Amino acid sequence: MLKESQAQIMLELQANMNARVNPQWVEAAYPYLRAVVVEGAEAIEHHGWKWWKKQECDLEQLQMELVDIWHFTLSHLLLEHSGDQEKSRAALLTLMAENNTLHFDNNTISINELDTLQKLELCIGLAAAGRISVVLFEALLADCKMDWNDLFCQYVGKNVLNFFRQDHGYKEGTYTKTWHGREDNEHLVEVMSDLDSEHEDFKHLLYESLKDRYQGST
Repeated sequence: MLKESQAQIMLELQANMNARVNPQWVEAAYPYLRAVVVEGAEAIEHHGWKWWKKQECDLEQLQMELVDIWHFTLSHLLLEHSGDQEKSRAALLTLMAENNTLHFDNNTISINELDTLQKLELCIGLAAAGRISVVLFEALLADCKMDWNDLFCQYVGKNVLNFFRQDHGYKEGTYTKTWHGREDNEHLVEVMSDLDSEHEDFKHLLYESLKDRYQGST
C-alpha cells in the first residue's frame, strides 16, 4: 500500500519538476496522458511482444518505463486539480481504493485476468481516452516484481535524472541522452544499485554520480 507521506512527497517532487520545465505548467495544460501512451508502448518493447523472434524481457528497463508512466500519471492528477497537491493526494488515495474491475469500451474487464502485455495495452487505451486507473497500475507493478516502496525509490531516482537532464540542456536540445553507448536510463539503474537509497543525501549523491559519468563522456 502506498503511504500517504510517499504520495505527498511524490506529488511535491512532480509539481517541482513540472515547474522546472515551465513555471506556467498548469496554464499550459500539457497532454500528460499522451506521454503515458508513448511510455506504455516503450514498456511493451522492453517486455517483448514479437511472436516471430526470440526476445528476452528487460525487467529493469520495464520497471523504469513504469516509473515514467507514474510521473505523467501524477502530472495528470495534479493538472486535474489545478496544481493543488492536497486535493491531488486525496484523489490518488480514492483511486487506490477502487476495485479490480474496469468498465471500458462497453466491456467489463477484470484486471486480475489480464497478462502483463494486456494490462499495458489497457493502460495505453485508458490514457488515449483521457483516463487513468491506479489499481491497474498497481497490478502492473506486481507483474514487474515491484511494490509501492520500490516505485517510490525508483521515482525519486528518476526525478533526479529529470532535473539533471533539464540542468544540462534537455529542453534546449543540447543534452546528450546516450553516454558510452548506453542511454542515461541505463546509467541511472547502475548508479542506483551502488548507492544506499536510505541515505539522507541520496538525491545529491545520485545527481553527482550521474554528473561524473556524463562529464566523462563528453
